[in-house]
Amino acid sequence: MTRLWKQEDGMREAAEALSAGEAVAFPTETVYGLGADATREEAVQKIFDAKGRPADNPLIVHIGEREELATIAADWTETAEKCMDAFWPGPLTIIVPSNGKAAKNVTAGLQTIGVRMPDHPTALKLLREVKLPIAAPSANSSGKPSPTSAEHVYQDLNGKIAGIVDGGRTGVGVESTVVDCTAEIPVILRPGGVTKEQLEEVFEEVRVDPALSDEEEKPKSPGMKYRHYAPEVPLLLVEGDDERFVEKLSFYQQEGKRVGVIASRELAEKLDHPRMAVCGSRTDLSEVAVELYGALRSYKQSDVDVILAETFEETEVGAAVMNRLKKAADRII
Repeated sequence: MTRLWKQEDGMREAAEALSAGEAVAFPTETVYGLGADATREEAVQKIFDAKGRPADNPLIVHIGEREELATIAADWTETAEKCMDAFWPGPLTIIVPSNGKAAKNVTAGLQTIGVRMPDHPTALKLLREVKLPIAAPSANSSGKPSPTSAEHVYQDLNGKIAGIVDGGRTGVGVESTVVDCTAEIPVILRPGGVTKEQLEEVFEEVRVDPALSDEEEKPKSPGMKYRHYAPEVPLLLVEGDDERFVEKLSFYQQEGKRVGVIASRELAEKLDHPRMAVCGSRTDLSEVAVELYGALRSYKQSDVDVILAETFEETEVGAAVMNRLKKAADRII
């Protein structure tokens, strides 16, 4: 049975469980993470076992103090330093050279390692209590929508992990941005809570890795390979204006399908439909990001046969929203 700890009373017990080599879920400002001691292969394996995660998918390591980076990394660049100065603590993961101290199943055989310092009081308190680098992917069954509440974690992982620290709902809603900092020019490997536009305020040039769209490439970062974030039923992304969405909804209804809808507030106002998950305003994509995974988790096989989702502009955090929707979708229509 998985224990559920409140963020204050259970912090010591959660830290003790991590120190003992157990897997523990905890909140960050992005989504809930499933953590284990990044230096112990058998502890990290509990993450893979609980999630059903592919072994070639590297993990991000979380630290509570900047000086802890030296325990798992070496010879990082000025690019990495600038990223840390500008965005730590926060939803930005830096890819830096590994010093070999992390367990092999953390790096998936790569010579680099992803590290971040989360901007969440509960996460930071736990990391500073345990004083260990903690490998922590999202605390969900592999391939399913990431958890933004302790309840989501419990739904997926009850009985598979030692415990969950309940810190309420997360704030950003999508995972951290992953940036390759091994060269002078930073390269985005996964869009997330820190936008390309924000990075461009720090660096003259920011690149986006073409492997984001190449499924054959060996993943340098979580989220670059495999289908992710998928709900229980087929998800179709509808491109085009609101009128086209109305047409597609009508088409599937006429086929006798029970249709769920994921829509902005603006589109929802134009639809007379009983099964809708409204995920904020299309004029505030940060709000859409916060609500996205909850919307994807809201539909079950018993409720609908197919989900139609609105698409959004791929600017600022919209790039992260659309990255997640495309990874979750069966196809774009």
